[in-house]
Amino acid sequence: MKYLVIGYGNTLRSDDGAGFWVAEKVATWNLANVRSVSVHQLTPELADDIANADTVLFVDALPISDEITGEVKIEALTPEGTTGTFVHSSHPRSLLWLSQAIYGKAPTAYWILIPAVNFEFSENLSAIAEAGVIKALETIQYLVT
Repeated sequence: MKYLVIGYGNTLRSDDGAGFWVAEKVATWNLANVRSVSVHQLTPELADDIANADTVLFVDALPISDEITGEVKIEALTPEGTTGTFVHSSHPRSLLWLSQAIYGKAPTAYWILIPAVNFEFSENLSAIAEAGVIKALETIQYLVT
């Protein structure tokens, strides 16, 4: 596997599920060089999948505020963590660190952050998050093809 897409978030909290829905859509592309995983939260068990990838794309919702624009944000990630930093839910940098510590490999990784404004109970995305999902999918398609 060359690319691993990990989309995460709570699909019952409107825009919080944007990353999850992106990963679900990427999975339907059935690309030989891409594996897509939809999860509600990042957990240490993902370190094995991460170690087997050349590039990992983490996809999540980002609450927007006055300081943050409504654009999809992409950040390069590096491993960061220490022993004992793992709880029920992890940070992408911590998972990269864990992959490096256990398997000796931390692949190239990016964090794709989708602007989000609604975290109320709902299975529907806001117009802002919906536009962000489309942009994130375009970005992922560009990167993996």
